[in-house]
Amino acid sequence: MKRITAVFGIAAMCAGGVAAQAQTTQEKETRTIEVKDGKKISVSGCLRRNPGGGYMLMDAAGNLQYTLVTDKDLTNQLDQRVSIRGKATDRGAAKLKIESKVGNGGDADAVTTEIEGDLGLRYLGVDSVETIAPSCR
Repeated sequence: MKRITAVFGIAAMCAGGVAAQAQTTQEKETRTIEVKDGKKISVSGCLRRNPGGGYMLMDAAGNLQYTLVTDKDLTNQLDQRVSIRGKATDRGAAKLKIESKVGNGGDADAVTTEIEGDLGLRYLGVDSVETIAPSCR
């Protein structure tokens, strides 16, 4: 009798684990950032990959100049000295629009946040990128 109870207990635990795996869904988060009304500037530096995703522009000492806001694929220009034109959020009155979506397909929940004024955030909405030198040195 004890063996039968043990067998049923183990079977129930395994079935519970399989049921929990079958019910697991994967939610995807997407975030888009847009710079509006920022001051147009042209700045040069070294193009690097941002550890959090996307790209960033570094100065000669390796300090962050700007986190870049772009949909463009700049992979071919990584680790090169570039000149970038765009709208900066840290110079004058700018608006930064951030839209986050969490969920699957049509069931995604969207949250939009707009921040404006003298943001002090160093984002650069990219209009154009030009390679100046093939390396950052």
